[in-house]
Amino acid sequence: MKKLYLDCTGLSGAIGVSVPDAEIALAGTTIHSLSVRDRNEEYQRFADDYDIHFIFEDAIPEISFYSVPSLEILANDSKEGFIARTNDEAVLYINQNLDCFLIANSWEEFLENKLSWQSNMTPYNGLTFYQSKEDAEKDLDFIDLRELEIK
Repeated sequence: MKKLYLDCTGLSGAIGVSVPDAEIALAGTTIHSLSVRDRNEEYQRFADDYDIHFIFEDAIPEISFYSVPSLEILANDSKEGFIARTNDEAVLYINQNLDCFLIANSWEEFLENKLSWQSNMTPYNGLTFYQSKEDAEKDLDFIDLRELEIK
């Protein structure tokens, strides 16, 4: 069965795509930012006590990579690494060298272990990083949503 990739960068909400005789996989990196109106003492406590800095819309970091499969970046830390979630809900840490580590199997597990998350890192090889979508397209087949029949 052929594997096709769908770029989900910038997409929000649910999307369903079906292509006969093909497996569809999501690709791309999206930042989940919070409204500045939601900034409060609890978010500041996460930054101060656990080095988990949730991303607010007035301070969105630059992302220098394109991920396959897709990632949703939820926070960063003081070392300029990213805390992200995969489609299957795994929570990962990506450092500046693009070394990737599993830190929890779900967001709930991550929050339960927020005090010790930095000591619970297991190398994770389930991602490939590219410099851009264009670089990924050199290795992978992508779906162009504009070419699909809408039903």
